[in-house]
Amino acid sequence: MAAPATSPSAAIRARLDHPVIDSDGHMVEFLAPIEDYVKAIGGSKFAVSFPRAVQRMVGESNEERRRRGGVCPPWWNLPAKNSLDRATAALPKLMYERLDEMGIDFVVLFSTTGLGLRVYRQGSSSIDSRLDPEVQRIADRAINTYRFDICREYADRMTPVAAIPMHTPEGAIEDLEYAVNVLGAKAVSFASVLRPVAALQEKYPDLFGPRSQFSALGCRVDTFGIDSEYDYDPFWAKCVELKVPVMDHGGSLGWADRNSPSNHMYNTIGMFANGHEAVCKSLFMGGVTRRFPTLKFAFLEGGVSWACRLYADLVGRWKKRNGEAIHNYDPANLDRELFLKLHAEYGDEVIKGKLDRLFDVTPGIEPESIPEEMIDEWWPCKISRVEDFLDLFVRNFYFGCEGDDPSNALAFQSKLWPLNARLKAMFSSDIGHWDVPDMREVLSETYEIVEHGHITEEDFRDFAFSNPVDLFAGMNPDFFKGTVVENEVEALLAERPAR
Repeated sequence: MAAPATSPSAAIRARLDHPVIDSDGHMVEFLAPIEDYVKAIGGSKFAVSFPRAVQRMVGESNEERRRRGGVCPPWWNLPAKNSLDRATAALPKLMYERLDEMGIDFVVLFSTTGLGLRVYRQGSSSIDSRLDPEVQRIADRAINTYRFDICREYADRMTPVAAIPMHTPEGAIEDLEYAVNVLGAKAVSFASVLRPVAALQEKYPDLFGPRSQFSALGCRVDTFGIDSEYDYDPFWAKCVELKVPVMDHGGSLGWADRNSPSNHMYNTIGMFANGHEAVCKSLFMGGVTRRFPTLKFAFLEGGVSWACRLYADLVGRWKKRNGEAIHNYDPANLDRELFLKLHAEYGDEVIKGKLDRLFDVTPGIEPESIPEEMIDEWWPCKISRVEDFLDLFVRNFYFGCEGDDPSNALAFQSKLWPLNARLKAMFSSDIGHWDVPDMREVLSETYEIVEHGHITEEDFRDFAFSNPVDLFAGMNPDFFKGTVVENEVEALLAERPAR
């Protein structure tokens, strides 16, 4: 390709005194080679079902989807008018040539079309590998291996993230070790798992059989912290051992509050934020960050506004309902004599005529025997003071923010949040997806929150450089070794350690 003309984003990059690290770019993979990878990994008994080449709503009407509780699918969901950009997302060599045009020094890449890939056993009537963890593992290993193979030559400016299926901790550990030790992955991604509600599965087994149309209806969400089907601590421990951050790239499409049969945008607005909040809240309240203080988690494509609210909610609720404060609501502490006296003194005749029933029908005043282990719902976190939230939430969690989201600035408005916290928001371009019609404009669009006075240049440095370095190099000091940003990262870490 000829040298590109100066783009709006390249002009912004030229003004910055720091690199730009994109924490969430996307490949839109050309999938034909996957068949060979599937057979090499799983054997000849496995085959591939590719996503539809033409994406449109076919096969079902809105009414049919409404009857079965189905979700309106996407259509025209990938860039098409900008053919250069569409090819860029599929071809690492072309992306490598164009990164300067985008104003990006280094990009972390996730899968797109690979997520629609289905692997199935030859002769099987089911092509939904999500219903078969063994088959899903073959699909994920195949797409991971393919992506790492085609990106390896360009590792100084890009790195893929390996997707890890999380059906069981044992299987997740096997795939994690394969991704890191065989493929050379430096970060991994995961998504929450839908598990059938046991009582429903027992009563209606056909709804969950191999020929069923997969749906979130009838399932509960396993978020790997509180109330998980399994103990995932061995997996988190292995992530710490292998020095890889864990990046949540799942959402909540199809969950009960996001299953419009007729409107895809209704389903997707807030979809990532909703799913991430469930996982983040589960990990925190399940004490994962307490038990693994060095493990870093990132939540991508949902922005940071949800996390600001969640952080404030957690702090506020802990203050009111921690293990000691909860006894403010214990009915055993009610002065029943004073309570009755005040009703008798200040109640009107209607109330006074019923005072003999005061303690029979008034809620929340009858002493109850509640097991001690249920009273303090924060016990896994072992929070003894409000400042613990800085160590257990702010330190461990990072948030991928797309450039067109003006609420990104909230992460840097520390006066708004308890303990003057600044949440760790990161620039995440989402190149390759429908919300990026022109890859050359993402960084310039992102920089508008500086130009409009919502954040400072120093805030933007944290957003586009320091926070991603903290996430990746904070787990693995060698993450950026051999890359074009190695020297700048070393200088930053010498200036102050990863936080």
